[in-house]
Amino acid sequence: MIDLSEMNIVQAVNSALDIMLENDPDVIFFGEDAGYFGGVFRTSDGLQEKHGAHRVFDTPLSEGGIAAITFGMGINGLRPVAEIQFADYIFPAYDQIVNEIAKVRHRSGGEFWCPVTIRTPAGGGIRGGHHHSQSPESQFTHTAGIKVVYTSTPYNSKGLLISAIESNDPVVVFEPKRCYRGPFYGDPHNVPTWKDHPEAEVPEAHYTVPLGEARLAMEGTDCTVISWGAMVHVSEQAIKDSGVSCDLIDLQTLVPWDKEVIVKSIEKTGRCVIVHEAPKTSGFGAEMAASVQERCFYHLEAPIERVTGWDTPFPHTTEWDYMPSPARIADAIKRIIEE
Repeated sequence: MIDLSEMNIVQAVNSALDIMLENDPDVIFFGEDAGYFGGVFRTSDGLQEKHGAHRVFDTPLSEGGIAAITFGMGINGLRPVAEIQFADYIFPAYDQIVNEIAKVRHRSGGEFWCPVTIRTPAGGGIRGGHHHSQSPESQFTHTAGIKVVYTSTPYNSKGLLISAIESNDPVVVFEPKRCYRGPFYGDPHNVPTWKDHPEAEVPEAHYTVPLGEARLAMEGTDCTVISWGAMVHVSEQAIKDSGVSCDLIDLQTLVPWDKEVIVKSIEKTGRCVIVHEAPKTSGFGAEMAASVQERCFYHLEAPIERVTGWDTPFPHTTEWDYMPSPARIADAIKRIIEE
């Protein structure tokens, strides 16, 4: 009998960290305000008190330093988990992540490996403005040597984080802060909770969601919608509004992504809409579109559509016009059906 608890994403992340700190003495967790205070979103609340300040601790306000000590711990036998307080703050750590952490196994001929996890809240929906709302996943999917995860629900947030921590390769985990306490289908005035949502039923014990496997969130016949993060829930609402029967694929892991599930779906539906919150130009949706075209050309009955954020800095007062809405996605679905 598996004991289940109703959790939101904050609680699911906390549970994953708690279990891994409990089960593996090599796991260390740290970040800005992540220790005593429990993180700005409370994802590590209570963990320092339970596991001690030597294993759950605060760092200086230095993302480059956080990534550097993560790298050092990883190549010396520990399994560090670092929190970057907002994904927008990850850029000072970029050099360490892409030039050191990502390349050490290859450059050492396999002599050194770096089992580190870097998790960070990403995306808009909290009135964070320019520097607290970005979705920089594509800047890491372009770097060989890093696995990239983007969670969407309490269930996969816990299972994917445990898989990331147990992986012998470095993993960057993006979490949709907009969905921390509710699935947020697209109405800025309605703040739902995870209550009664099937993905909120989370096992209390250890479990994993395998890296590299997508989730079929909805099943249909006429169109394939591919998304990740908060946009999975917005796309779900859009599909219902459109009245079109769609497969909705939650990618979950962007690198490596699940080619088998996506190809099988598009061979069935013949149409594809890709949705993400980051800007359109050079977004990961472009890679998905090219890959779908390469693998499914003779099955496609219409051009691939992308619904994304705009190619501008993330705005503050008009963020709900910037992020893809159910209406924009539904229009794309209906447009591709009419092709």
